[in-house]
Amino acid sequence: MDYTDLYINGTWRKTSERFDVINPATEEVLTSVASADIADADAALDAAQEAMIDWAARTPRQRSEVLRNAWELMTAQLEDFAHLITLENGKARADAMGEAAYAAEFFRWFAEEAVRADGMITHAPASGARIVVQHKPAGLAVLVTPWNYPAAMGTRKIAPALAAGCAVIIKPASETPLTMLALMPLLTEAGVPPGLVNVLPSRRTGALVDHMLHDPRVRVVSFTGSTGVGRKLLKGAADQVLKPAMELGGNAPVVVFEDADMDVAIDGTMLAKMRNLGEACTAANRIYVHESIAEEFTRNLSTAMSALKMGDGTDASVDVGPLVNAETRDKVAEFVADAVTKGAKIECGGTLPTGKGFYYPPTVLSNVPETADCVHDEIFGPVAAIQTFRDQEEVIARANDTEYGLVAYVFSSDFKRALQVCERLDYGMVGLNRGLVSDPAAPFGGVKQSGLGREGGHEGMLEFMETQYISANW
Repeated sequence: MDYTDLYINGTWRKTSERFDVINPATEEVLTSVASADIADADAALDAAQEAMIDWAARTPRQRSEVLRNAWELMTAQLEDFAHLITLENGKARADAMGEAAYAAEFFRWFAEEAVRADGMITHAPASGARIVVQHKPAGLAVLVTPWNYPAAMGTRKIAPALAAGCAVIIKPASETPLTMLALMPLLTEAGVPPGLVNVLPSRRTGALVDHMLHDPRVRVVSFTGSTGVGRKLLKGAADQVLKPAMELGGNAPVVVFEDADMDVAIDGTMLAKMRNLGEACTAANRIYVHESIAEEFTRNLSTAMSALKMGDGTDASVDVGPLVNAETRDKVAEFVADAVTKGAKIECGGTLPTGKGFYYPPTVLSNVPETADCVHDEIFGPVAAIQTFRDQEEVIARANDTEYGLVAYVFSSDFKRALQVCERLDYGMVGLNRGLVSDPAAPFGGVKQSGLGREGGHEGMLEFMETQYISANW
């Protein structure tokens, strides 16, 4: 079956308006997808509110078993989901397989967390009354997901919401709606009742989401995307004092000290920079290398980047696929041109290829000046911008000199020094001697302009719950 219509109340709903989904590798149209309007949003809100009554009343174990079923079913279909991710997003096959497995793992993790919404009973010290604390479903949740992880950014929100007892309406990114739509039959087979999970692709994102955020039945909004859009959603959410979970932009520094293991630092930086082709809020953006090892580090990183094969991600031998669209590719090219104009040197890559597809080659820039635009904004592409530093205090200050605070990376063989540096970095997450921090079991999220709340870990489920306190005598 062709899953390209809206998914509301367990059925596929057609619309008069549709929009095209483009394959970034070929620039050809993959298919067209239904575009939701306000009436569709109202239908989804009605269905979700009704479905949540029964779902919230189910025991935690019953909800847990449905999520466990979803993990088992998705794990059995990883190849299919990976192929679809590659087609609509462009990422290489290995990256897509990694995302599909990561996405499925959220169902397993929150299947286990669903039975752990622990409360407490204690005595009030002064009055002697019983203090009873419990966690309850917060209510209907609107989920807005980005294009860079078409599967994982959806399951990272759906799984904790269902574990908590909430119903959801998902607005997937217009560039990549197919993966989330393809997930719906799987959830039905897993035992998710009609109306509990609804998917509304739309070209009218702003009006559609704003309408839902002002419906009194909605109590939670969860968004992953740019800080600019997050600010707008927070303003809309304020009108109803919604519970927000915001995973926003990043400007991740990588700090490579002089005592770092060079192989570990190169491997970690490659992972932090090139996972998902750099199209991630966790991607390494500013690479600070101690001046005593900068030449060797730059040479080794350039060798590793140059060895990556670029092409259509459906080819299993390809390491680097296309960027998601022409706008993203052109912005990356502008970052490189700006840095070079201001004094940076291209060590490898840096030239736009000819032909179809939104490709940009793996690129290393050295001697990147502080005035370069790529130092202050997310590159969101395969460009490694290297700067040097002399001492610890200097690099901590430079790493923290940004409005963002999602993730940082530190490489050092001096574990004591490294931990002390990690504690002084103004970031919600730090990778120490590794280039990957994302894990369903960990609380993912940032500080400052990088967001509010956490996804994953036990904290991820609590974002969809409210704490109730009962003062009792018995």
